[in-house]
Amino acid sequence: MVPSRQPVVDTPTPPVSAVPVAHRWNAVVWVLFGLLPPAIAVSDAAPGVKFTTYGLLAVLTFSYAAVAMFPGNPVLRPPVYLTVLAVGIGAVAYVMGSGAALFIVSLPHFWIYASGPAAALSFSGGAAVLTALASAAGRDPEPRIPTGDAAFIALGYLVGAGVGLLVHRISEQGEERAQRLTNQLADTQAELAEAHRRQGAADERERLAREIHDTLAQGFASIIVLAEAARAGLTSEPGRATQQLTSIEQTARENLAEARALVGATPPPGGAVQGSVSTTLRRILDRFAEDTGIAVDAELADADCDQQTRIALLRCTQESLANVRKHAGASTVIVVLAHGPYGIDLEITDDGRGFDVGAARGFGLDGMRKRLAELGGELTVTSSLGDGTRILASLPTFTSGHQELV
Repeated sequence: MVPSRQPVVDTPTPPVSAVPVAHRWNAVVWVLFGLLPPAIAVSDAAPGVKFTTYGLLAVLTFSYAAVAMFPGNPVLRPPVYLTVLAVGIGAVAYVMGSGAALFIVSLPHFWIYASGPAAALSFSGGAAVLTALASAAGRDPEPRIPTGDAAFIALGYLVGAGVGLLVHRISEQGEERAQRLTNQLADTQAELAEAHRRQGAADERERLAREIHDTLAQGFASIIVLAEAARAGLTSEPGRATQQLTSIEQTARENLAEARALVGATPPPGGAVQGSVSTTLRRILDRFAEDTGIAVDAELADADCDQQTRIALLRCTQESLANVRKHAGASTVIVVLAHGPYGIDLEITDDGRGFDVGAARGFGLDGMRKRLAELGGELTVTSSLGDGTRILASLPTFTSGHQELV
């Protein structure tokens, strides 16, 4: 038995057919086993019985076709169709003297088109009583309580009611489960969206922290070191102190430009993202040697790379030089920018005191690793106590193939 219709939910449905598959199969069964047998049975009957039966069957057929094809038509509402169906079955039973088979085959219609179980039971019950009485009246001018048809009609009604209620209950439970799953899916989607939002905010905070560490923090550290040196040499080395004050001013201006770039007030500083990467690195190395007095030996290939790669190489160089200045105690730094087998390699080596890589903790190295990983590159750090440090940044970027050294 097919469950009653439920309120329509405004959800997209595949435009395959306006009638569910189960309803179409029910229509086929109804025509083959409900309408054809009476039509065949009266084919040899008297003209009055035959044509009256044909007419009643035609009315039932067209009524069903109308309500199935135009379910939204107010004139063809399901209660109207079910009333026509019940009366039509009773009329056929009256004309033929028997209607049990047609009633039993038609039972699913009451559950398909009724508004709920109570309406289905009421309509099918009324049709059962009408069919039983019409069958008795059609066989005998003086109606009496029939035995065979009445028993089949009653049994069919009870079985149909039981199956209909069971299927309706199963359908309700399925809809409840579907609604729970829909609610859970909506909750999960909301939680996932919130998690994405939080992750996005965390990623943005981490990106800003890395940018601040690699730019502003390093600049302020340089300003502090230069200011301390300038103050110490004001009397003994006034020329050197003046040079250091000039470096302080220049570093402060660069920091201001970096700060504006971070908040989006102005484009990033030109030296950070424009021009040849070798030229930019040469300027940074010259400034580092001038500020610290550490000797710098550089071999910089003229590498043609995209903006993000240039920024990554620049930041790695700045962080490595800052670590040399603060921790290494080195006298010489060697910087090599070269084309590797899969991209471009930046190698920075110092002859300082070195450190235990496994025990190292800090934001700088971790920030470099993450910055390179975002571009598909990797960072290799080799160091040991007393043997200096080697930083190798490898990026899978395309280059123009020029090998000029500057």
